[in-house]
Amino acid sequence: MLEPTAINLSHQMKESRAPARSDEALRAAAQELEANFLAEMLKAAGVARQPAGFGGGEGEDQFASFLRLEEARAMAKAGGIGLAESLFEALKERRDVI
Repeated sequence: MLEPTAINLSHQMKESRAPARSDEALRAAAQELEANFLAEMLKAAGVARQPAGFGGGEGEDQFASFLRLEEARAMAKAGGIGLAESLFEALKERRDVI
């Protein structure tokens, strides 16, 4: 049989892991939001736009958007423009208040 102290310690260990998982989820969400923001900025800048010699078409436009999004994800993962970190801190602060 577990002593009350052992049960309490087990409960505290579970609680201490919960914020870490929650922080990871918040950070991942903030990083994905930054990646999508960067992808839109890359689109506006004309990144991954192919020269007219390739034929163009809807398929090419769709695959270019995949390329932009993956490039933006790589940028966000490498630190991006700092938007993800700002969002993470704001969301974490808001979560702690609620």
